[in-house]
Amino acid sequence: MKHKVLFLCTGNSCRSQMAEAIVNAQLKDEWEAVSAGTKPAGYVHPNALRALREIGIEHAGRSKHVDEFRAVPFDLVVTVCDSAAEECLIWLGQGKRVHLGFPDPAKAVGSETESRGLTVGVLLRA
Repeated sequence: MKHKVLFLCTGNSCRSQMAEAIVNAQLKDEWEAVSAGTKPAGYVHPNALRALREIGIEHAGRSKHVDEFRAVPFDLVVTVCDSAAEECLIWLGQGKRVHLGFPDPAKAVGSETESRGLTVGVLLRA
């Protein structure tokens, strides 16, 4: 039986999407990952998709609200931004909750190269 993990952030456009895609691509025999946001952006950021393609992962995710998963019995809930960790102090579902904060690539300022660099940096840190 596979373990289930929820990656949670605010916008569900970059960090949690990349985590979902990486786990599902690299640990698919043992883990099933989904991602969600407390205030979903409504899209997956192009830089996240580009960074994932650079490591050979095609991701067809969508931005989702955390409420979609309230009844799902997760083994692990991982908050990847400080805002989501603060907003979800108590996860009402099962499973262990941990926090691994990452800077938000969707909020990167500067040139496309600089923005892409932050996205890739977050990806490498994961």
